[in-house]
Amino acid sequence: MAERLKARGLLGEMAAEFVGTMILILFGVGVVAQVAAAGIGDHDSIAWAWGLGVTLGVYVAARISGAHLNPAVTVALAVFKGFSWRKVLPYSLAQTAGAFVAALIVRWNYAEVLAKADPGHTIKTQGVFSTLPGNGTLPVGTWGAFRDQVIGTAILLLLILAVSDVRNSPPAANLAPFVVGLVVVAIGMAWGTNAGYAINPARDFGPRLASFLTGYGTAWRDQYGQLYFWVPIVAPVIGGLIGAGLYQVVVARFLPPGTGPEVGRVPSPADYETA
Repeated sequence: MAERLKARGLLGEMAAEFVGTMILILFGVGVVAQVAAAGIGDHDSIAWAWGLGVTLGVYVAARISGAHLNPAVTVALAVFKGFSWRKVLPYSLAQTAGAFVAALIVRWNYAEVLAKADPGHTIKTQGVFSTLPGNGTLPVGTWGAFRDQVIGTAILLLLILAVSDVRNSPPAANLAPFVVGLVVVAIGMAWGTNAGYAINPARDFGPRLASFLTGYGTAWRDQYGQLYFWVPIVAPVIGGLIGAGLYQVVVARFLPPGTGPEVGRVPSPADYETA
């Protein structure tokens, strides 16, 4: 009976990660499609829509799964915060599946506009779904983009741990998702040039696969013809470990002991309820 309840609990967590990540990508990939294919909006609207997508996705999933919405977050929490390793693969698969389904919805909805802007579905609009070095136009190569993704994801994880650590003056429970969204907006505005700030393997791989299956034959490569899909998978995981580790070394170990929700998990109102 206990095993069945545990399995049902994991299924619910996977469902929350799936839907939360789907919400994130619906807004994130949707806004890039609008800007790139229709010319409506600009870099700032992209940064804000991605940040709001994170906020809304976290609000959807936080109470059930902790709202990781990102395999780099899940792996970092398993390494540094005791998150169950048996859940890492299920969470990551659910996140990637949510991103994939959301990208298919965006691809379907913007089919006519994308076809008008780029009839051959080429590298010109490939960046709607997946990231490219230098955003497809600037002189940044594979390793420059790799470096960028390590740094960007390190910033993300350090700040996620900081704003979710109840020993470190976090925002009130109902504002934590909003603050995490602002972190993503800030990263987009300051670290979006070299690699499009994927900072999330599921965010890139799910939509990349969706675009490949719907006509983007160059989806796995960059504008130089090099295999690139692995960069936004590997680099964010490494960066996430660096950022989470840095938080542990330079901040967390100097904080007073305390009790509360798991550090690194976005708190929900239930975490602060008293009997």
